[in-house]
Amino acid sequence: MLAYRHAFHAGNHADVLKHLVLVQVLRHMAAKDKPYRLIDTHAGAGSYILTAPEAQKTGEYEQGIARLWGRRDLPPATSDYLQLVRKCQAPGATTLTHYPGSPQLSRMLLRPHDEHRLYELHPTDHRLLDGNWSGSRGTMVFKADGFASLRSQLPPPSRRAAILMDPSYELITDYAKTVAAVKDALSRFSQAVIMIWYPQVSRHEAAQFCKRLETLAPGSWVHARLSVQQVDAQGFGLAGSGMFVINAPYTLAQTLRKELPFLVSALAQHDGASFTLNERAV
Repeated sequence: MLAYRHAFHAGNHADVLKHLVLVQVLRHMAAKDKPYRLIDTHAGAGSYILTAPEAQKTGEYEQGIARLWGRRDLPPATSDYLQLVRKCQAPGATTLTHYPGSPQLSRMLLRPHDEHRLYELHPTDHRLLDGNWSGSRGTMVFKADGFASLRSQLPPPSRRAAILMDPSYELITDYAKTVAAVKDALSRFSQAVIMIWYPQVSRHEAAQFCKRLETLAPGSWVHARLSVQQVDAQGFGLAGSGMFVINAPYTLAQTLRKELPFLVSALAQHDGASFTLNERAV
């Protein structure tokens, strides 16, 4: 199914958590001179115009990145992430009109000797992605299944890799596919840093998802979840989201412990907003 387009959801509260974690992981990867390969299995269009009809139809960014835009009391990691978003606006602009997807954020953090592998199946988003990023040094854009393609990308010659997995989970089978992709990736390169995003929704598969990831992780992991929105009377809606990071940087949990309370207060849409943070350190 290729109906999902992230343009309708760009910059929402789930993107804030996902991209905050992504930035912190890539900062850690760049702390060593040795190059690494970043693989984005569901890259989307790469960047998004918030004044476009898709973003305006849902307005989800207004309860996400827009709540952080004018604040001057941001903690360090959130401030770092927001500064990258600011760099994506038109020169001299003071208003928020563009939101960077994971490919654009990553491109700002990757070094000339690092490698970027972007996968997207949706024909419209792939065309936009390819047009924006295929000419970037070290970047390759593919119209292919990112999960199935991992076997061709692991292990990289540098023996350093980070993987971002964030399918839409519109299909229930996406949960099992993600777990299978994680298992296969770790069998090929057990040292890969794998960032898995997931939505907080009322599904049995979602409840069991992170338990299955815990059993696969060979070493350290960090699991952060941000809950900011109430579901409707039938239990539908995106209450929040989570990031499960396998082989997580040793600094990640400590950083998120300082950032998540702020994000709860800044993004909360009801009195029951909360976060959870768990880790296994090795």
